[in-house]
Amino acid sequence: MAGMSIMFKLASLLSLISVIPWAAYATVVHQKFIIGTQKVTRLCKEQEIVTVNGHFPGPTLYARDNDNVIVLVENNGPYNVTIHWHGVRQLRTCWADGPAYITQCPITPGNAFTYNFRITEQEGTLWWHAHVSFLRATVHGALVIYPRFGKPYPFPKPAAEFPVILGEWWSANVEDVIADAIQRGVLPLESDAYTINGQPGDLYECSANDTSRILVRRGKTYLIRMVNAAMNHAFFVKIAEHKLKVVAVDALYTKPYTTDQVLIQPGQTMDVLITTSKPSGLFYMAIRVYSSQTRGGRFINTTTTAILEYTGSINYVPLMPALPPFDDTQFAFKFSTDQKSLRSSVPQRVDEEMVITEGFGLLTCPNRSCEGFMGGRAVGSFNNISFLLPNIDILQAYYHGIDGVFTRDFPENPPLIFNYTQQNPPLPMSFWEPELGTKVKVLKFNSKVQIVFQNTGILTVENHPLHLHGHDFYVVGQGFGNYNPRTHPAHFNLKDPQKLNTVGVPTGGWAAIRFTANNPGVWLMHCHFESHTALGFEMVFIVEDGAGSFNSLPPPPPGLPHC
Repeated sequence: MAGMSIMFKLASLLSLISVIPWAAYATVVHQKFIIGTQKVTRLCKEQEIVTVNGHFPGPTLYARDNDNVIVLVENNGPYNVTIHWHGVRQLRTCWADGPAYITQCPITPGNAFTYNFRITEQEGTLWWHAHVSFLRATVHGALVIYPRFGKPYPFPKPAAEFPVILGEWWSANVEDVIADAIQRGVLPLESDAYTINGQPGDLYECSANDTSRILVRRGKTYLIRMVNAAMNHAFFVKIAEHKLKVVAVDALYTKPYTTDQVLIQPGQTMDVLITTSKPSGLFYMAIRVYSSQTRGGRFINTTTTAILEYTGSINYVPLMPALPPFDDTQFAFKFSTDQKSLRSSVPQRVDEEMVITEGFGLLTCPNRSCEGFMGGRAVGSFNNISFLLPNIDILQAYYHGIDGVFTRDFPENPPLIFNYTQQNPPLPMSFWEPELGTKVKVLKFNSKVQIVFQNTGILTVENHPLHLHGHDFYVVGQGFGNYNPRTHPAHFNLKDPQKLNTVGVPTGGWAAIRFTANNPGVWLMHCHFESHTALGFEMVFIVEDGAGSFNSLPPPPPGLPHC
């Protein structure tokens, strides 16, 4: 391709069969990503974006459980880049996880790095995306993991499947958008449109001819592999006059759940079955933002569409579903708590218990010179610690024993107990200002961990989608208001709670998770609203090595980027 473009070039797909020590007859999937820029037109305007193979979104990557995936990333673009394989557990391959300055230094322009990891006991839909600054707005794509050969789905095999990637579009350079926000001390400008498979849909200007279409036949069951790649929003999704059967979330099978609409958090993936029971016609798949902010909610209140088209349907006008109100927290909470895991091995006891408050704080600026609330600068925090990215990645510092990069004193509990969910609680302003630091929490190998995430009301109260790298977790409890450690644990679901890698903590409420820390390495946890992550809404866990080489992190791979 002429000029600079990110090519996601599929060199071979499930093509090279080799016998390797850890699994006979495993497939090795080789890919090549070439990073650059491409001119595209959306909303009547041509602009240059960072793309993959000239496409937005990038092509879908296919593999099977037990495959070894090798991806060479060549950065021919203008920005530093990394690739994160969202939801891949990366067992003993923490070096391939991808978040910049956490597990690797970025791949600088003109350089390359090869990601090499194995998919272990995972099936379903995950995704990949850039994990530097705001680049994932256009650098992302689906990752489909099929069962091992001969292993069936836990539901009837669908007639066909379709990836549906939800995203956002800015009519501006996204790197300029985030740089401007940080300089001014405010949240970034809202996007100009939402997208389905890269297209805003025919309700937006200049978009009708490019609206995404899903072609189906009557009387068939199809699998929709849904990814919420949006930077800052959860979405309600509905298809006119069709039921949706949820069978997996975050590549983890659920007990089948039938509904007329779903809610998908940013970062989450969802496998949904639909049965085409109509004789013919066109039916809109429509998405609308779920916004839970209690103060100054910011989003564009538009509806984005794709079209479910029955073969042979001509001269039809697409039918539009009735979408819920943007602030339908009641449905959001019911939908998330109704989901149950198809198979469960939730820890019945815990070795580590943490309560982590999450929300915003406010840094003072000289002479109130910033443009945030009261002339200050908005920052995100966990337990009143706003994360500072180091100058070299934490994993290399930990592995090689480099001092001064991070400290091991992340607090297990909030520094102050108060009415967390009260809007702008009457606290001294000193408690509004979090500490800045690169603090980590160290976990012993195979320890059973319980974390209660508690929403806070400083500046605003809202749903926060929290993503943990390197581990899946069970959501054993959720509720509104303040978590009560004396009464709420009695109502935890320790039988069949939903298992996820990204959970939406209810607005003005809490969520309790449990997981086993059985993956040695350095693992980021952060809010998947990218604007919040950019403001320090993240922290790091270090899981120590266990006994023996199979429970320990191996040395770094050749060519790991250096800062």
